[in-house]
Amino acid sequence: MAWSTKQLADLAGTTVKTVRHYHRVGVLDEPERAGNGYKQYRTAHLVRLLQVKRMSDLGISLAQIRALATNSADADASIAILDAELEATIERLQRVRAELALLLRYRAPLDTPAPFANSADGLPEKYRGLLTVYSRVLNETVLHDTSVLLTEPDDASEPFEALTDESDGAVIEHVAQLLAVSMAAHRERFPWAADLRSATRTKGSLAQEALSSALLDTFNHGQLRALARADEILRRGDAEDDPPP
Repeated sequence: MAWSTKQLADLAGTTVKTVRHYHRVGVLDEPERAGNGYKQYRTAHLVRLLQVKRMSDLGISLAQIRALATNSADADASIAILDAELEATIERLQRVRAELALLLRYRAPLDTPAPFANSADGLPEKYRGLLTVYSRVLNETVLHDTSVLLTEPDDASEPFEALTDESDGAVIEHVAQLLAVSMAAHRERFPWAADLRSATRTKGSLAQEALSSALLDTFNHGQLRALARADEILRRGDAEDDPPP
């Protein structure tokens, strides 16, 4: 009994294109041909094709399948590698499900970084972009603490948000004093807040450049001036515990 390529593919539950691909990559031997040039597949080819399909369904690459055909001693190692890969995949999927549950719980946008799922609601789009950069370059401790800060009331928030490129010096000075008080309290609670650049996941200029760029792109000129002035106030020790209204 001999079968054509189409018949073999049908028997194995695959396609002619797949059978031909298996021939090209060397996991399925070419059969003998009849006098008319047509391939004649037999039981051994069907068995091998079903074996390849089975291993492929388990996630074993064709390169690994080809290697196993020449060295059966690699079978245990390949199974161990596959099992480790599946374990990592399961852990990733469980993590994704947990993150999706958080997004659903807090009705956060799908692109919200997981550490900020409970604190991103109502934030302007520009801040979501900043938090996305934070989630990439800052360490887990800082991300957790920042999420906590976002959920707490802050006297400086509204005045800071009201600043524009045209805000005058007196307004900026007032907001800077408010910011300095908040920033001093933050630095007392969270030592990393004194120097965000020291809290990056990796050392080097690239992460710091990303942080600086994100901050510059997020805040307008008035806000940047207020932040710079607040930092200057803190460095000089001039922050007022009870700034003027």
